[in-house]
Amino acid sequence: MILHILNRPPSSSLVYRDALAAMGGTDRLLLIEDGVLGAMTAQVRHFQAIDGRLFALREDLSARGLEGQCDASVQVVDVDGFVTLTEEADKTVSWF
Repeated sequence: MILHILNRPPSSSLVYRDALAAMGGTDRLLLIEDGVLGAMTAQVRHFQAIDGRLFALREDLSARGLEGQCDASVQVVDVDGFVTLTEEADKTVSWF
């Protein structure tokens, strides 16, 4: 399993398309920094193909005043959860 880390939302960059195209069937995607905007209901549709494998970093949601506003399909993790995701992954790929 590969953990893909994305720091840009679909509303400002198309790099999410490259990340999704590179993902295998068990890979996971973690939204960080401004990428957490993609976890909002208005944008999460871009990630429908990976239902159940989309994560957002709580601290970045909180820093943007978005904590508790994610779409229900997004799994919110804190920094410890981020560490766990990286430990479970064979490797990580960052998309910027």
